[in-house]
Amino acid sequence: MRLSSRLSISGSTCAIALFDTGEHGPLLEHLRQAEALAQALGDQRRLGWVSSYMTRHFCPTADYERAIAAGERALAIAAALGDFDLQVATHFHLGQACYFLGDYNRAIDFLKRNAASLEGEVHREHFGLHVPASVYSRTFLIAALAELGAFVEGNARHEEAVRIAESINQPSSLGQPRFSAGLLYLRKGDLDKAIAALEHGLELCRVWHIGGWFGNFASHLGYAYALSGRVAEAVPLLEQGVGSNVSTAGMHLLWRIYLSEAYLLAGRRDEASQLARRALELARQHNERANQAWVLRLLGEIAMQSDPPECEPAEAHYHQTLALAEELGMRPLQAHCHLGLGTLYATTGRREQARTALAAAIALYRTMEMTFWLPQAEATLAVVNCNDSCSKAAE
Repeated sequence: MRLSSRLSISGSTCAIALFDTGEHGPLLEHLRQAEALAQALGDQRRLGWVSSYMTRHFCPTADYERAIAAGERALAIAAALGDFDLQVATHFHLGQACYFLGDYNRAIDFLKRNAASLEGEVHREHFGLHVPASVYSRTFLIAALAELGAFVEGNARHEEAVRIAESINQPSSLGQPRFSAGLLYLRKGDLDKAIAALEHGLELCRVWHIGGWFGNFASHLGYAYALSGRVAEAVPLLEQGVGSNVSTAGMHLLWRIYLSEAYLLAGRRDEASQLARRALELARQHNERANQAWVLRLLGEIAMQSDPPECEPAEAHYHQTLALAEELGMRPLQAHCHLGLGTLYATTGRREQARTALAAAIALYRTMEMTFWLPQAEATLAVVNCNDSCSKAAE
């Protein structure tokens, strides 16, 4: 194994095994022991690897501030020593931490460095990860691009990931491009393609017993089912996903948001509201700003679907979402927010504001070729314009 010479201290060796079990308390203890030993020995290389693995540890526990601090220490050591392996592993861990924080541009920067450097035979190397780093880095790179609405670049990166994964030809490697493609298509609204990719990935998990990714595939597939109108299939699959073991808090929180929206689509508004409000508490507690944005938008939808509609809370949630989405560069979510606001304004007779919001939604949907939601936005705008024309005629 490539890292054996770097992790011969007993604390670090034991820590690697504990990543798979989710025993985060004992894991941190072993990492602290390894850190103390490395410092006592004056061994900068081992200290760098311990810091990198601390970044990996703090991500699942949603302690992103400490994750990034540890990763930055590891990168500084890697640069001083010229340790390529340490740089690759740490770029991935930092990219993942930034992704869960919603700092997508910084995540993309870290992950692109790996994509650029892992060419040739080195693309088969794991660098201490479960999956070859060349594939795993592209998985989160594509996911970050999807959240920004950079679908053209995301597709190009997906083609790279497929080519590399097929050359390696291992089940875990082959599953990664299925997930990243599924998420990319899901955010774009190409639901048939998303479902096909995610169903294939879920089957790989079942056949090859890749339990760690079951919840991710099940939850994203369930959400794709929900958006495509297959709510009866979506809910049990999403409940399975939320109930499965997961190594990262940020993933699990997003799955809860998906399940909440599926409950709403199934007419189970009270359950949707309860789950969404708990998700918002956790997102704020963990400072997961992208998840905050997604759940705030959902709370706006829930408020709109109350009887009668709770217009003021809905508007407040949409505006909070829009502010976060604009700050984080989440263009697809911005478009959904403008659509929600436009629909709200149309419902309450604020036609000029409705036109402005719906025009913004339509422009974003067209720019990103998000044709699934475009007809809804155009139809709502047409109704607003028709009502305006009728009012003027009546005058």
